[in-house]
Amino acid sequence: MPPRSPLPARHGLPAARVCTPPPQRGVPDPFPTMGAWLRHRLPVHVDVGAMLAEGRFVDADGRVLRDDDPYVAHRHVWFHRNVRAEPEVPGRIHVLHRDERLVVVDKPPFLSTIPRGRHIVQSVVVRLRAELDLPELSPLHRLDRATSGVLLLATEQRWRAPYQTAFERRAVDKTYRALAPLRDDLELPADVRNHIRKVRGTAHAEVVPGAPVNAETHVELEREVDGLGVYRLTPRTGRTHQLRLHLCGLGIPIVGDRLYPVERDLDLDDFTDPLQLLAVRIAFTDPVDGRGREFHSSRTLPLT
Repeated sequence: MPPRSPLPARHGLPAARVCTPPPQRGVPDPFPTMGAWLRHRLPVHVDVGAMLAEGRFVDADGRVLRDDDPYVAHRHVWFHRNVRAEPEVPGRIHVLHRDERLVVVDKPPFLSTIPRGRHIVQSVVVRLRAELDLPELSPLHRLDRATSGVLLLATEQRWRAPYQTAFERRAVDKTYRALAPLRDDLELPADVRNHIRKVRGTAHAEVVPGAPVNAETHVELEREVDGLGVYRLTPRTGRTHQLRLHLCGLGIPIVGDRLYPVERDLDLDDFTDPLQLLAVRIAFTDPVDGRGREFHSSRTLPLT
């Protein structure tokens, strides 16, 4: 276990931590100074020199690191990331349920589940840690930033393991609805089964023909609305962008999808035209007390 952070949380976020590699017998230190190592370790857009000058890197004892401090192997370093001035994402986070172990919310579109990239403060985790005074609040699964609907979070770290195990064992039933074009030649209901791969650092996921199946979705047409179909989607797996890719592969891409079939060049802070994909229901047997649990979104399609 790493040492406890010497820095307090900021914006509801713990300080970031990096650590130099352990020493190797007979191998000289790979960097002359801690400043040199930090420049190597952190992304190029991080202004390490300015952060060192401002005293923003500290070690396990809370001592401020200097640029010319000698390199030390297996040394933990903490710092707070720079946070841009983020525009507020419209739409409320509806709290559907709260108890000792769980918080269940109805997430609006365009709000990240977790802080990452350009979306730190405008994320479910950061906003609700502050609003609910739950510093350890963390999601038990994820919804894409573009996706709306039911999201489960653990109130404290001690409750994460049993619920995450339920997700890993596919003991949680999830239902989505999506608004997409109609196709007279499409036979539904249908099961879509293929292999989805997403390379870290890329926006798109992709279907890999011929690879072992790792993604499966049951697709049904529920009704028609203004020339579009409302589809009921039951995923049996949880791959990144699975539902979006599966409907796109059927020739019925979800209305408002900015990535599939073709990426649209829109600003990340453009909150118009939301993805019409809604996590409407989640149900499971509570792994702690054995009770049946079921939660429903209060939102309806089309999302505005």
